Amino acid sequence: MAAKVFMTDLRANFKDNLLTKITRLLESSGLAEGIRPQSLTAIKLHFGEEGNASFIRPILVRPVVDAIHKLEGKAFVTDTNTLYVGSRSDAVKHLKTAARHGFNLSVLDAPVLIADGLRGNSVQKVKVDLKHFQEVKIAAEIVNAEAMVVMSHFKGHELPGFGGALKNLGMGCAGREGKLAQHANISPKVARKHCVGCGQCLEWCPAGAISIDEKSSKAVIDNEPCIGCGECILICPKSAINVRWTETGPIFQEKMIEYAYGACAGKRERCFFINFVMQVSPACDCYNHNDLPVVADIGILAAKDPVALDQACADLVIAAPGMPGSALGEETAPGGDKFKILYPEIDWTLQLAYAEKIGLGARAYELVKV
Repeated sequence: MAAKVFMTDLRANFKDNLLTKITRLLESSGLAEGIRPQSLTAIKLHFGEEGNASFIRPILVRPVVDAIHKLEGKAFVTDTNTLYVGSRSDAVKHLKTAARHGFNLSVLDAPVLIADGLRGNSVQKVKVDLKHFQEVKIAAEIVNAEAMVVMSHFKGHELPGFGGALKNLGMGCAGREGKLAQHANISPKVARKHCVGCGQCLEWCPAGAISIDEKSSKAVIDNEPCIGCGECILICPKSAINVRWTETGPIFQEKMIEYAYGACAGKRERCFFINFVMQVSPACDCYNHNDLPVVADIGILAAKDPVALDQACADLVIAAPGMPGSALGEETAPGGDKFKILYPEIDWTLQLAYAEKIGLGARAYELVKV
């Protein structure tokens, strides 16, 4: 059975602006059926890396907060820390970045918190019993939330081909260890030219997997005892420890989807998804910049089914003419697979097919304009 995906275009007038349109999308998606009085409701989004300007604007989050409050739910706005070292790699830096980008109480009328704690290790294990993981490590406050609205900026992405609701769920709701497990299948590596042998990583490593080589006075990570928590990446004052981005594209996509499955566990019927197909940049908002959009703004879509939602958004982007002068180069004809043009080695359909296979949703959809 085809899932309903609700869509609004970006036309507006004095009677019907984008804020009222977002409210209407939420109503159409059945938000009232999933938000119970006093239920702690996570609004999961991406605050954007410092220097990036393509993330969802805070003022567009406010109608979601207002809709939850109208239903007597208790809304909080949240994201998780990044695996790489940047402006969102620990909760202190992350909250500063969020505030600089306008995500604060006065704009949102909801508190902002980091779901996986100060250093990305506040997680809970969720049993999934799937192909790659028996259990996944999801940010504690995502697990603790009784309902969730996932707001995603739909764009290209260098690993799954595009990033939408599924990527926001799978990667965005994982703690640091979970992110590392998706991206890599071996321990982090030490960049010897940057390591000064200070020993901070030794003191922090919970598995005792790091030592200082006597000859070089550089840190060394032993793959066997390493548990893949990734905390040494963050703790190194010289940024000398990095992820080995070793996982193959298809396996990465399957792992990401298994984490998405775990992020919804226990509240699947109380999860709602909104994709903003606006400023469709060719790469992730985790970069400290955003390139020219690959298509013109298309609209805002919402659904209870994240698989159908992402499929609909991908189809709309493909059907649209490409933006001249963008990363698409000369391949701007309507109907061209923009994601395949951007990332020819990536089969972006794998994430959707696997999500459907494990029961996270269905790719068939009915597009309903509201």
